[in-house]
Amino acid sequence: MKRFVLLGMTALFLLSGCRQGGGKESESMQVTSDTAGGQSVQFNPQKDKYDPPATMTVAAAVNPEMTFKNGETLEDNVHTRWVKKRLGIDIRYLWTIPNQNHSFDTKLRLELAAGRPFPDVLPVRGEVVHELIDSGQFMEVGELFERYASTSWKKAMDTDPSVWFPYMRNGKKYAIPILDYEYSSDPVLWIREDWLNRLNLKAPETLDELTDVMNAFTNGDPDGNQTKDTYGLAVGFKNGMNSWMADANWIFGGFGSVPGQWNVGAGGRLEYGSVDPGAESALALLQKWMKEGYISREAEWFDEVRAAEQFASGKAGVVAGPIWMKYWPLGEMKARNKDAVISAYKIPSGPGGKIARRGSRLNNGAVLINKEMKHPELFFTYQNYLFDHYAQQSGEFKYGLAEGYDWVRTPEGQESTNPSDIPGGYVRVAAYTLTFDGARIPEAWNKNVVPEDVPIHEVLLSQAGASKKDMFRGGPTETMGLKGELLKKLEKETFIQIIYSRLPAAAFREFTRSWRQLGGEQITEEVNQWYDEVK
Repeated sequence: MKRFVLLGMTALFLLSGCRQGGGKESESMQVTSDTAGGQSVQFNPQKDKYDPPATMTVAAAVNPEMTFKNGETLEDNVHTRWVKKRLGIDIRYLWTIPNQNHSFDTKLRLELAAGRPFPDVLPVRGEVVHELIDSGQFMEVGELFERYASTSWKKAMDTDPSVWFPYMRNGKKYAIPILDYEYSSDPVLWIREDWLNRLNLKAPETLDELTDVMNAFTNGDPDGNQTKDTYGLAVGFKNGMNSWMADANWIFGGFGSVPGQWNVGAGGRLEYGSVDPGAESALALLQKWMKEGYISREAEWFDEVRAAEQFASGKAGVVAGPIWMKYWPLGEMKARNKDAVISAYKIPSGPGGKIARRGSRLNNGAVLINKEMKHPELFFTYQNYLFDHYAQQSGEFKYGLAEGYDWVRTPEGQESTNPSDIPGGYVRVAAYTLTFDGARIPEAWNKNVVPEDVPIHEVLLSQAGASKKDMFRGGPTETMGLKGELLKKLEKETFIQIIYSRLPAAAFREFTRSWRQLGGEQITEEVNQWYDEVK
């Protein structure tokens, strides 16, 4: 969720603009509908505010990174009130659920099994989207997008037409991709610079050097409290080796391949990274780090947020993750320790100088539209406005989505996103939007970067060639549907068993044999059949 809180880097991930008119818009359809009160509403999705307000039902997860103030909730907050006032759309949540341990996906599956009605609009992340599409309860959206999406939204979507691939069935589109920024989740290495200085260490450039640094961070009392209570690396294994923050994908990359995704192999075919021979060496290294105490024994149960919090709380000296981590969750460290210094460094290389890391896809979920929704143009009215204004980095949303929440005008007349300047603290209002982050134009990620963040961007881009995107972008293949969950479970259990020395590293070889025999080999053929058709 993909899950970002931006302060000084608001221009990178949150800043947006108001462009009155927004250029030539798509064709609009005017229809008349009866509201609950029996009044007639004229729908003109490109021009009009709905009057009286028209209702659009949704369902959503309350994610861990969401914060609220002034007694607000996801159902009633500064954004939902703005939508009603500005656009005449009354967003009503049929239900919300705290999103822990994939509870949102579980809830959706239970709703599906029980045959209960879904809301008009359903934004989702993760594999559950395929079950929802295949349920037949959601409409084909390709023609709707062509008819109602604004020029700016269409242009952004044209950046990479393959973002549609996972949501297509028989050539038709059944979910609208939620666009994300380029490099939105590509990791850099975040290190406690003050710990390096205290222990007279230099930043690591290789995995061997990183091992030495982690040894010092674990055993050298880097925080100076005369207690052995720190770890070298903050990492979470709960959601696999390749996730969106505080994961281990880059460690495997140092041995030749990124796990948990499909990479282009030497012969030009797609190969599943978790069965690459180099993964055995990566697991052996993680096993060594665990034995030496450089990683918490609880990492098995740490998700991305919990692992990052270990670093932010001052209990670990290294964590890998996207550049926006500087603001959330690592920004919380300054409130706890004003002397803490965090710096971004390049991903360290493995044997032979190998470097690889997860590369970001340009989509971060998708929006499904219920077949029973009488006026799907309502959603386009909402999202068009965000693309035509919020994504343009000027005007109404120049500094953020809501004054007093994600930005403020100081008594001196200066605009600020500094939490200390905002009464009640900073709130990432973009998290309240139906598409998780408002509206994002992929190539706009590197515009208007504040000067202090330029070095971080330089670190990220210096290893642009190391970023490896998951090259399989289609929907689940037939064998994935039958055997996919079994193979994921086998992979996770084997990797954890090896890392915790419950199995030797050589057990990886038996895993790869079992993976292929239990369906992995057939999945590889199906994935490459798809790849041959689209490349």
